[in-house]
Amino acid sequence: MSEYIAPLRDMKFVIKELAGLDTVAALPGCEDVSAELVDQILEENGRFSSEVLSPLNQSGDVEGSTFSKGEVRTPKGFKEAYRKFVEGGWNALQFPAEYGGQGLPKLVATPVMEMWKSANMSFSLCPLLTTGAIEALLLRGSDEQKRAFLPKMVEGQWTGTMNLTESQAGTDLALLKCKAVPSSSPELGGHYRIYGQKIFITYGEHDMAENIVHLVLARTPTAPEGVKGISLFIVPKFIVNKDGSLGARNDVQCSSIEHKLGIHASPTAVMLFGEKDGAVGYLVGEENRGLEYMFIMMNAARFAVGLEGVAISERAYQKALEYAKERIQSRDLAGSEASVPIIRHPDVRRMLMSMKAHTEAMRALAYVTAASLDIAHRHPDREERARHKAFVDFMIPVVKGWSTETGIEMTSIGIQVHGGMGFIEETGAAQHLRDARIATIYEGTTGIQANDLVGRKLAREGGATAKAVIEMIRAVEAQLKNAGGEDLAAIREALSAGTTAVAECTDWIVRTYGSDIKAVHAGAVPFLKLVGVVCGGWQMARAALVAHKKLGEAGGDASFYQAKIGTARFYADHVLSQAGGLRDTVLHGARGVMALAEEQF
Repeated sequence: MSEYIAPLRDMKFVIKELAGLDTVAALPGCEDVSAELVDQILEENGRFSSEVLSPLNQSGDVEGSTFSKGEVRTPKGFKEAYRKFVEGGWNALQFPAEYGGQGLPKLVATPVMEMWKSANMSFSLCPLLTTGAIEALLLRGSDEQKRAFLPKMVEGQWTGTMNLTESQAGTDLALLKCKAVPSSSPELGGHYRIYGQKIFITYGEHDMAENIVHLVLARTPTAPEGVKGISLFIVPKFIVNKDGSLGARNDVQCSSIEHKLGIHASPTAVMLFGEKDGAVGYLVGEENRGLEYMFIMMNAARFAVGLEGVAISERAYQKALEYAKERIQSRDLAGSEASVPIIRHPDVRRMLMSMKAHTEAMRALAYVTAASLDIAHRHPDREERARHKAFVDFMIPVVKGWSTETGIEMTSIGIQVHGGMGFIEETGAAQHLRDARIATIYEGTTGIQANDLVGRKLAREGGATAKAVIEMIRAVEAQLKNAGGEDLAAIREALSAGTTAVAECTDWIVRTYGSDIKAVHAGAVPFLKLVGVVCGGWQMARAALVAHKKLGEAGGDASFYQAKIGTARFYADHVLSQAGGLRDTVLHGARGVMALAEEQF
């Protein structure tokens, strides 16, 4: 079983040449960030991911987490790996120093998270949820709550969860029934008693940390109906005493864990609150603003889940590439005396190039978005912060939706490269597809991401941010035209056609949304894919321009830069070429979607 090797060369290229490490390092609070420091962090995390997390990926899948009498046991080696994770300071990387963090920018944390996800997606889900909980408390928690919970959560000694879903309330959170009753006692002061059940809670119970801090959506007795009546509460597994020590076990317990298609090592729990006296909970912020606060966690989690699509594609590509170089099968089509490695066959080469090109495009778009997140949070100029925030808000549903859908496609191709052996669990290729499948559902399905994109992020603002993105892509087109060369000319032609397709769809959506909202939403997912394909092509074109320039300079890694141009050319010919069809589906496909009456299905 091959182990994951972090693609450090490509990661460093994207961080420095496309995402703009120098720009991020110049932001307030990032003065200590340097290329040398980033290289050291990536290389050390690459070793940790390859040597500690990756060897547990397949064994964790086979063993899975197990449940007995309210307790969950993670697979062999997970507790020890998590202890090393905490001791290495990895959980604290991007959080403020005042709570024990290292204060590093999102751009640095993003490739680090990608490595964890590639090496062991099940393991990575635990810090993913903790990160979202930390970000929610940083922005909306009281000073007392921050002091009580954040240092241990930032360190990783305590983990966090998101408790939204109930059996009758999946996406429609207006149907939540979990309730919160005001209470008070001399020992605990003012608090609430939480009653209800939550499902699909990732790492809702486990044996890797000493406490689990649940963030729970619930209704107070006076709450209005619908989503306007939801509040957010901190419900720790163990009550935290005033001196910071752990006290009594709270009235919250796991009643079971799910049996899933993939991510077997990650426990997905059914959580019961208030089976006895009511679980002690602490209100975060103001009553009835819980959904607003939870979306802080949601956006962080959506970006992180998008990275899962990048990461699982990289892992599947590495495995398929290794197999294609080793598997001897059939003679070369151009003639050979004996059978050759299958990587010499054109169709296998096509599949590998598709995996490589998609993965690099997704990675670049995610890292560029991460850099804009840093600028949106740290830049001293308000207008610059607002511009980058709008870009991030527009891109997050794309990074999440397009990357995770593409991750499924790439892991499926990985199986195809293996042929029949890919369908056999022992090779490990099948696990990547099984693990990838949940990512399009996590934190809102692809349809929800697409609805968000065309509704909140496009129609509501008249397409302003989309048009700004189109202008940035057009500027790259001009650079490609001036650069010359056959490959760059072909990339420019495909990128130009794709950008025109996005522009036409943007204008149609803005024009049509008010008069025929169902027609717009019928094509929302194809539009999201179109934006992902074209924005990925935008980043691949930028990479090709950098590579072209580097090849014209003395020295450098010629093979790497030539491969960058070749991969961008493949992306233009095989991926950007899909843009016209997607445009037609968006503009003309609604009639077919809505053609049948319900009884005709």
